[in-house]
Amino acid sequence: MFLLIGLGNPGSQYRDTRHNIGFMFLDYLASRTGVSFKGARCEAEIVKTTLVNAPVLLVKPLTYMNKSGLAVNQIAEYYKIPAEHVIVIHDDLDLVTGRIKIVFNRGAGGHNGIKSIIEHLGTKEFVRVRVGIGRPGEKMSAASYVLSRFDLSEQTELLRGFNEIEDAVGAIIQDGVIGAMTRVNAER
Repeated sequence: MFLLIGLGNPGSQYRDTRHNIGFMFLDYLASRTGVSFKGARCEAEIVKTTLVNAPVLLVKPLTYMNKSGLAVNQIAEYYKIPAEHVIVIHDDLDLVTGRIKIVFNRGAGGHNGIKSIIEHLGTKEFVRVRVGIGRPGEKMSAASYVLSRFDLSEQTELLRGFNEIEDAVGAIIQDGVIGAMTRVNAER
């Protein structure tokens, strides 16, 4: 079994913001696989589905971004899922909007949600799918930018990007992280 973690913040004020790209993708994927999130346990919304013939738990931590590791660790321990089977989808300021990159066994790179997961899992040996949200202009702080919503043209790009993320996650599950990195990171 794999844990597919989408990072974001709970609450309507954060819905559809750049920082919630992980939540947005999991909602998209749940819809595509015919499941829906109901209730919460282990400080997260969780639903089980199947991707490329493998069981997958879709997880949206409700602990807020900076404490995501609390929920991720509880769920990984409860279901006895090794860190190598944890796949985290998160926003990344260092990639252009829509670009994705798979990484494994890397540091947090300034992302507090990832920092929390590393701290609580006690390892960096999990897979991350970094989803580009671009950088703000000179007149906006990074904190304000990640909490802003996508404009209409970006929303169109997001849908195409969600298809690519789904393919990348499928490749990770089927081909392993190295094979998936080789294919996905070389694209575009």
